[in-house]
Amino acid sequence: MRSRRATKIVATLGPASSDPQLLEQMIAAGVNVVRLNFSHGKARDHVERATMVRAAAQRAGREVAIMADLQGPKIRVGKFAEGRVHLEVGQPFVLDASRIDPGDLQGVGLDYKELPRDVKAGDILLLNDGLIVLTVDAVRGEAVHTTVKLGGELSNNKGINKQGGGLTAPALTAKDMEDIKTAMSFQADYVAVSFPKNATDMEMARQLCNVAAAEYRHKPGLIAKIERAEAIPRLEEILRVSDGIMVARGDLAVEVGNAVVPALQKKMIRMARDMDKVVITATQMMESMITNPVPTRAEVSDVANAVLDGTDAVMLSAETAAGKYPLETVQEMAKICAAAEAAEDPDRDADFDGETAGRVDRSVAMGALFTAHHLGAKAIVAMTDSGSTALWMSRTRIHIPIYALTPKVATQRRMAMFRNVRPLLMDISADRDTALGQAENHLKMRNIVQQGDLYVITCGEPMGQPGGTNMLKICRVH
Repeated sequence: MRSRRATKIVATLGPASSDPQLLEQMIAAGVNVVRLNFSHGKARDHVERATMVRAAAQRAGREVAIMADLQGPKIRVGKFAEGRVHLEVGQPFVLDASRIDPGDLQGVGLDYKELPRDVKAGDILLLNDGLIVLTVDAVRGEAVHTTVKLGGELSNNKGINKQGGGLTAPALTAKDMEDIKTAMSFQADYVAVSFPKNATDMEMARQLCNVAAAEYRHKPGLIAKIERAEAIPRLEEILRVSDGIMVARGDLAVEVGNAVVPALQKKMIRMARDMDKVVITATQMMESMITNPVPTRAEVSDVANAVLDGTDAVMLSAETAAGKYPLETVQEMAKICAAAEAAEDPDRDADFDGETAGRVDRSVAMGALFTAHHLGAKAIVAMTDSGSTALWMSRTRIHIPIYALTPKVATQRRMAMFRNVRPLLMDISADRDTALGQAENHLKMRNIVQQGDLYVITCGEPMGQPGGTNMLKICRVH
């Protein structure tokens, strides 16, 4: 257990990180969750990469979670005859859903055929992550006539956003439904859903995942990627039916404006933690390290601030998928997270003020945190079947590491996302006293506790029942 870092690192797998030896080094350096981006590659590629991740994790002596990130709707322009055009401010430009031939300086076809029904005169369209801005002048049949407000280079298949939101594209496409089946075939631990607008989108994704995973007796965690303006007022309902959210700052910033995103990020992290959900902060966290061996000072501050806000995980996208320095990026990110956590000084007693728990298992989890803090325990240990106790414990900031012991590999992998939780696999005896002895031996064997150390442990009696945590014990190692 080399790392005392609480914040988890999500790294995207891609051409730059597909070497098994390099991936093993990245996992050893601190990757907790590997993201497979279903926007690229075929089903077979993802199955092979998932197999490689499991093997690399085993060699590194760690369990990591795999997150399958669905592509979502392709809200994009079509292709250009020359591959790209340069748009000048003030020129007219037509987005035509009926156009079949390649685009030119006058206009381009659309992958997203519903655009003419989603916009009206006066709307602002943002292309290529907001680098190109078009004002809608008129909609005539299948053609959206616009004027270029902010020009620049526009190339094939660049994304389209509408300022303020309002595009009707469904969150789950036919491709996503097939990709869910692929992800369940290798039992992806998390599925990230792109562009959900409301709770219904996430409930549909849950249903599809459960059906596809039934034959494997598997249930993945569901992450809602918050990247549409419409999702913001419905954040609470989306969180309620999801296992977590991703603060997807790219598309979100294009729809709501860059200036609004930092405050939204803080709000989303706080709300997710309050609702006992996990939260990932993503997009451009270490962007300069795609080409440079060190991050900018601004990127260091960005990662550190997400950690100080209480995010469960920070995510790397192109940095590890296509960058020149995937291993160095993970190493730098791990250092930044650890330094930010060391600077935290939360008022732990304030975390318990006004807290109520309507469930026995949750009360025991809160009691373990309170007791461990005031006794200065070396570790908090949760014997857990489902991972719920460890999740609740991880919602309160405490500098004492939480070790979650579980007999289930799927639970161990899923807990890899939880802040400050170190999941360990251990066969748990049906006899309580035997199980407690096993737990202490497991901790001693890994040099987590030594003679004289105090630790707090929770478990359930009878043993092995999900949601059955009902016992808290304070132990000193003999």
